[in-house]
Amino acid sequence: MSSNLSALFSAPAATNRTFVLAEMAWSHDGSVDLGKTIIDGAADAGADAINIHITHLPSYMTRTYGAKNNGKATSVETSDVYRYLENINLGFPQIKEMAVHAKGRGLALSCLVNDPESLAFAAKECAPDMLTIHPSSILEERFVRSAAATGTALIIYAGGLRVGEVEQIIRWASSEGNSRLMIQHGFQSYPTPIEYNRIAYIRTLKELFGLPVCFADHTDGGDPMALVIPLLAIAAGADAVEKHITHDRSKKGEDFEAALDPADLKLFIERLRLCEAAMGDGRVRDLNDRELRYRSVVRKRAVFAKDLPAGSEITADAIVLKRADAGLYPEELAGLIGRAKVNRDVKFEEAVDWPVLAR
Repeated sequence: MSSNLSALFSAPAATNRTFVLAEMAWSHDGSVDLGKTIIDGAADAGADAINIHITHLPSYMTRTYGAKNNGKATSVETSDVYRYLENINLGFPQIKEMAVHAKGRGLALSCLVNDPESLAFAAKECAPDMLTIHPSSILEERFVRSAAATGTALIIYAGGLRVGEVEQIIRWASSEGNSRLMIQHGFQSYPTPIEYNRIAYIRTLKELFGLPVCFADHTDGGDPMALVIPLLAIAAGADAVEKHITHDRSKKGEDFEAALDPADLKLFIERLRLCEAAMGDGRVRDLNDRELRYRSVVRKRAVFAKDLPAGSEITADAIVLKRADAGLYPEELAGLIGRAKVNRDVKFEEAVDWPVLAR
C-alpha cells in the first residue's frame, strides 16, 4: 500500500495532503485499450489511485431492468439497458489486465464491486488496495460484511443514504474487524447540479463518525466549476476527492457527463496541490521567515518628534511612532520615558535607537 493511502486510513488529520481517486466507471466503453489509456491519463495527471468497476451483469441486474422506464412492457426478454451494458461490460480477465496495468503505473487500485461474484474475483485476483461498495449494494448486510471481512480498506459510498443507514453499515463493517473505513459523499445525476452537492455536510459526517470522508464530484465535466467544486470540498474537510476521468470528452462515451479529460484532471490536481499549500495546517507555531520579514517592514517604529540637543531627556512628546526603516519597536520603549537621555544632537524623524541613548 502506498504511503499516501496508509496516511489516509491511519491518521488523515496528520497530513493536509488530499488523496485523489480517479474514477473510471464505464468510460472504457468495453475496450481494454481505452481502459489502459484512461489509467495512463490518471497516472500522468498525478492521481493517487484509479477506481475500476467490476460487474458480473447476470448477478447484478435483471435482463428487463429499465424496460418500464423506456416505455416498454416489463415482459420484454431483454431491455435496452441490459443490452447496452452487456456490450460495454468487461469480463474478469480483462479487468485483471487493467488492474495489473494500473499497479504497473504506480496507482493504488480501488475496485467498485457490484455483486458477490465480482467481490470474490476482485479479492482473489486483483489484490485491490481499496474496495468500494456502490449504493446499489450498500444496504445488503451479507455483502457488506463479506467485503469488510477481506480486510481491505473499505469505501462506504453514502450517496442517497440516511444517517442511520450509514451508521448501520459502519457497524457491520467494524464488527468484521475492519477499521480502515472511509465514507464517500456525493451522488451521480448525470451530471449532478452544483446546488445538490451539500459540501458543508462533509464536516458533519466527519464529526458524526470520526472517519475520513471522500467527496465524489459529479459536476458537469465541461463546466468551469468542475475544477472548483472539489476544492471547496477540501476546504470543508474532505480527506479524499474522487473525480471521473475519460479518454476524450468530445467522444461522449459512457459516463462522460461528469468526467474530465486527462489534461483537465492534471490541471485540477495541480490546482489542488496549490490549494493545499495555501491552506497549510492549523497548528500554533512560530512565525516563518516571510512573516518575520513582513512584521519588520510594516510595523511602526520610534523616531524623534523634533530636534533635540545632546543631554535632552526622552519625554513622551519627544518621540512618535511612524513606519520607518530604523528605530525601536513600541514594546522596546518601556522604561525609557523619563529615564533616558540622548547622548548627542538628534534630528526630527531620526530613529530612536540604542546608540543615541545615554545609559
